[in-house]
Order: sequence, then C-alpha cells, then structure tokens
Amino acid sequence: MLAAERRDFLLTRLRSAGKVVAKDIAAEIGVAEDNIRRDLREMAAAGLCQRVYGGALPAAPAEADYATRTTVAADSKGRVAALAATLIPPGGTAILDGGTTALAVAAALPADLAATIVTHSPTVAAALVSHPTVDVYVLGGRLFRHSVVTCGAATAEAAARITADVFLLGVTGVHHRAGLTTGDPDEAAMKRTLAGRAAETYVLASAEKIGAASPFEVLPLSRVAGIVTDVPADHAELGRLRGLGVQLLEAAP
Repeated sequence: MLAAERRDFLLTRLRSAGKVVAKDIAAEIGVAEDNIRRDLREMAAAGLCQRVYGGALPAAPAEADYATRTTVAADSKGRVAALAATLIPPGGTAILDGGTTALAVAAALPADLAATIVTHSPTVAAALVSHPTVDVYVLGGRLFRHSVVTCGAATAEAAARITADVFLLGVTGVHHRAGLTTGDPDEAAMKRTLAGRAAETYVLASAEKIGAASPFEVLPLSRVAGIVTDVPADHAELGRLRGLGVQLLEAAP
C-alpha cells in the first residue's frame, strides 16, 4: 500500500471509528508501525488529525480563525443556538461563552427574556446591546484575538465574583475519548474557570465539533450537564457519548 493510500485509509477509519490506534492499523494492513506513526505525524502537521498517545483522533475544523468560523456550519450553529437559548431561565443569570455559536445564541434569545448575561466576549456583548430586557456584564482582561474573548488573570479574577445558573460553553471538539477540548491552553483554563462559576454547564456542539478533538482539554464529559447538538440521532459518536451516560439535548436537524 502506497503512502497516499495509507493516508486515505487512515482518514476513512478516523471518520468511521472516531480514532485510529497505530499498532492495530499496522497489523491490519501489514506494514511497520513506524510507517503508520510517520503518516499520522504528517497528517497532524497538515491539520488532518489530532495526535494522541498511540494513535490519532479526528481534527477539529472549529480551530480556524474567527472570520473563517463564521462561515462554518452556520445552519447547524443556528439550530444549536435556538435550543440552547431555552436553557437560560427567565430572571436568572447565565454565562455565555465566546465564539460564533455563542453569538448565534445571543441572536436567538426571546425578545421578552428578562435575564442577566455575563460574557467575556465583546462581540456577544455588542450583539446584546439592543435586547431591551437583558442586563449585560462584560468580564475584562487581555483580548485573545483568535476567539475574540478576554482571558488571563484579570478575567479570572472578575469571574470569581460571579455566580450563575447556567454556563453555555463553546468548545472546538467533543469526543468520547478526548472529552471537551479547544486549541489554546489559556482559553481552556478560562473556560474551566467560567464553568466553575455556574450551577450547570451545557456544551454548544454544532455538527463540525462532534467526534473531533483539539490539543487542550477544557473539561471531562462527566463535568457537564449536557451537550446541545443537532447531528442526527444515529450518528456514531452520539452513540459512544450515550454509552458514557452523557445527556444529549438534540435540536431538530
């Protein structure tokens, strides 16, 4: 089998199984394990997979820059946002993460919702300016341009003074083995801090995030109340997540 054929085989297996184990693939197709590991390194360098110990997981396309992400899975994000907006209790306090799906949640809030929204996203805050009955609190700090959110010590200190009913968390990967992941360690730490300030955390998981993984863990799956997604109910990764006892809130595709 040629190198290009092996890479096609590996990509197909990643999509179908949600992971590849280098030693198992090497035995299956009769090549040296070092060849498979080299293939996976090259694929990871090209952004085609996420390397983990012993193999690889599907890469998260949601790690693209902010402008690009606004065009990725826009319809899926809208469906997830519409369902996630119903999780904010009237009269309650919600922390809304940054990112393009969170921005869609801001747009999906009912016009008569009276609630308090806390966010470290300037774009989300700006989108809520015209909402007549939502009080908006913005957490300041250093701007992380990739996701257009604040992070760092100042943001974490401000978050420590907040207590919320719910946190709507954005991630770039939701995977039964890797958990909830994102592409930057400081952003991952900030998300953990925000999750610690809410009674319940729900994950905003549009289609491109399900079954994908990024380098840095945000939270294990056991730490969230549920995952809001619109992928079909028979999606293989959803079955794996259900097997772990993860609650899935499924928006109609």
